[in-house]
Amino acid sequence: MTTHDQQPSVVEPPAPAKEPAGRPPGRAGALALAVIVTCQLMVAVDGNIVNIALPRIQSGLDFSPGGLAWVFSAYSLAFGGLLLLGGRTSDVLGRRRMLAWGLLTVVAASLLGGLAPNAGVLIAARALQGVGFAFAAPAALSLIAVTFAEGPERNRALGVFSTVAGLGITLGLILGGLLTTLSWRLVFFVNVPIGLAAVLLAYRHLPETERHPGRPDVLGALTSTAGTTALVYGLIHASSAGWGSAATVTALALGALLLAGFVLSQAKVARPLIPLSLFARRNRSGAYAVFLLLFAAMGGTYFLLSLYVQDGLGLHPLTAGLAFLPLALAQFAAARNAPKLIPRFGAKPLIVTGSALLLADSLWLAATGPDSGYWGGLFGPLLLLGAGLGLGFVPLNTTILAGLAPKETGAASGLLQAVQQIGLSLGVAVLVTVYGRTLHGAAQPGRAELAHGLATAVTAAAAFSGLAVLIALFVIIRPAKQN
Repeated sequence: MTTHDQQPSVVEPPAPAKEPAGRPPGRAGALALAVIVTCQLMVAVDGNIVNIALPRIQSGLDFSPGGLAWVFSAYSLAFGGLLLLGGRTSDVLGRRRMLAWGLLTVVAASLLGGLAPNAGVLIAARALQGVGFAFAAPAALSLIAVTFAEGPERNRALGVFSTVAGLGITLGLILGGLLTTLSWRLVFFVNVPIGLAAVLLAYRHLPETERHPGRPDVLGALTSTAGTTALVYGLIHASSAGWGSAATVTALALGALLLAGFVLSQAKVARPLIPLSLFARRNRSGAYAVFLLLFAAMGGTYFLLSLYVQDGLGLHPLTAGLAFLPLALAQFAAARNAPKLIPRFGAKPLIVTGSALLLADSLWLAATGPDSGYWGGLFGPLLLLGAGLGLGFVPLNTTILAGLAPKETGAASGLLQAVQQIGLSLGVAVLVTVYGRTLHGAAQPGRAELAHGLATAVTAAAAFSGLAVLIALFVIIRPAKQN
């Protein structure tokens, strides 16, 4: 793969020659992409499918309210904490290998979760699921970078990848509602046949990529894992205990110190876990920052809307999942067309437009009232949210993956998904804090109080999106200006 100066879809200057794409366009490429996006679909679905089943899990295994929160937290901590290590491991040991090993770990964890006899085993299974996905997910994204040639071919692949990621979130809610009506254990067992099929197809249709062995950066692996885990834990804890609690402050401070030490150490080792050269190009650094902010806006908004459609509008869990279909359809349409728009307009205008649509979504939701209802208050914002995600995520992915050497794609992908996970945790923590303070004093908040809480909390999402627009405008630059 080579980068051409005149190609408007590439937002970085030419990079050194890289290994050729492993699959040509056509049926072989389509089969390879199907395997890759199946992994991403499992990641997206698993982020929500278990949440719908939490009430049944609580009654079935006699969870305490505090213990139930760890069904979500154990997964988030393991997934977010190991993404950087998982991304680099795929560079060193091979991407297909790590995709397969990660998915097999998820299959084993899902069997354990489905058969769990008590709360402790289920929490351990959720943590193990997070470990598996932390190694499989970066390998999947980096496989796109080395399998599909940079330009229109890769843009189309990333369009499908982003579409599946968005649809998976809504599918998780719907599928969770359907399976939970039969048994909550099915939300774990459903991963088993899909994961096994994906592994078998991966060995058949995905080429193994070049391995880049070397002495591992043990100190970097330890500090990055501990630092990211502490940071994610602090953000999760802040949403329930507040930003001023001792545990929150300690975890956030420890995470910041460990990650600062990790960054300093990366400049001194021969084979860093995260090459600092990834941040040498302002477009890539800007794209990482925009991703962090958009995931914060999306994650917090999505979390509160999931509560509001059930508690505020009184929808059944399955109907609540179907209420998010407009978001999924809008994201599907936008992500499908984004690869065609990048060569015509360039990546930057699409990133700016996508971020602006998320800002408009937040401002519309901020005007939500108790009498707005679904069609008057949520339908339009859901369309804007979906269109913004679909339009923005594809060019952001192409910007981050553009001009990378093959040995850097796994690290860049792991960093990207770690940034996304931190953004999600940050958004949920901030918006839930604002939401909780707005409802403070209401023993049993009704629809009016819940609508007011939602409208107030999404102003924080508007701040995240607004900052993303500014970074997209003034940090990310067009190729001609950069060259």
